[in-house]
Amino acid sequence: MTLAAATDLAVATNEHLASISNTLIYSSMAVYTLAFFAYIAEWLLGSRSKVARTAAALTAQGAQKAASAPAVTVNQAGGTAVLERPKVVVRSASGARDVPDGPGAHGGDEQGDLYGRIAISLTVLAFLVELGGVATRAASVERAPWGNMYEFNITFSTVAVGVYLGLLALKKNVRWLGLFLITTVLLDLGLAVTVLYTASDQLVPALHSYWLYIHVSTAIFCGAVFYVGAVATILYLFKDSYENKLQTGGKPGAFATSVLERLPASASLDKFAYRVNAAVFPLWTFTIIAGAIWAGDAWGRYWNWDPKETWSFITWIAYACYLHARATAGWKGRKAAYLAMIAFGCWLFNYYGVNIFVTGKHSYAGV
Repeated sequence: MTLAAATDLAVATNEHLASISNTLIYSSMAVYTLAFFAYIAEWLLGSRSKVARTAAALTAQGAQKAASAPAVTVNQAGGTAVLERPKVVVRSASGARDVPDGPGAHGGDEQGDLYGRIAISLTVLAFLVELGGVATRAASVERAPWGNMYEFNITFSTVAVGVYLGLLALKKNVRWLGLFLITTVLLDLGLAVTVLYTASDQLVPALHSYWLYIHVSTAIFCGAVFYVGAVATILYLFKDSYENKLQTGGKPGAFATSVLERLPASASLDKFAYRVNAAVFPLWTFTIIAGAIWAGDAWGRYWNWDPKETWSFITWIAYACYLHARATAGWKGRKAAYLAMIAFGCWLFNYYGVNIFVTGKHSYAGV
């Protein structure tokens, strides 16, 4: 056997592992679906959170009513009743403090909390199964599983769920994020296995570099965190509209009330989105720098104004504008949210549009 033939044999695709990977990805989708229904059960059957039970305090009128309502306490020593004004916690527009977690989690409702814990357990199981699918996909070709859009998608959704579970492990109150995150993860995986699926194969020559592990892995992680921030931003826009309607004396619909009152206050959603975007922005800067270094090694030039490079830089500028506006101009609320959504839209186009519809040096979509 010649050396070339031996090399071809060594890097040949392991079809058995590739098949196992496909099975694990489909299995993770099934478990994510079960988790989705568990989250639905928590939202529908669990009691409202403390945020919802104090929704009246979101408006000045509600705060005044709550402050003027007397409460009766019993003096056990003297047997007399004393009227006292209850303490009212009103969330400021600046979002000075975080609010409690999502539906049922802190509402004292055991049934809702049970469904929530089941949903988290199923999410952890689905995450581990999907992670196994990504790992076996990598093992089937003995390389990083980021050679085409299908592999990028399954890795991206795995990391996004991992970020969510990591925040939960750090005791952050983000369980309210679960339903919306898992819904979009299922859509992402559905797109991956139907439209973007590519058979397991070797990398194109240009991708044979250790920079693949550095540059692409950080890009995937940054995208996952940006994605979590975008979900929080969208929820903020809905919650803010709901609170504004309450403040102006409007009456939201029953469905909006049932869903939106179970979310944290809009100020907390706004602050959460800002924190995650600000935290990952330096890593996105490093991602672009690492890509430029890799381009210099592969193509002899650090910057070629390739569509992928250009849109990565546009995304960087958009998030930089968002963070700068928050830090210097004091933009909070809807203005900042619109900037954040524009920035994430740039990232999405860089993720899907450039890879699929635009021809350039980064045309490795495989679809």
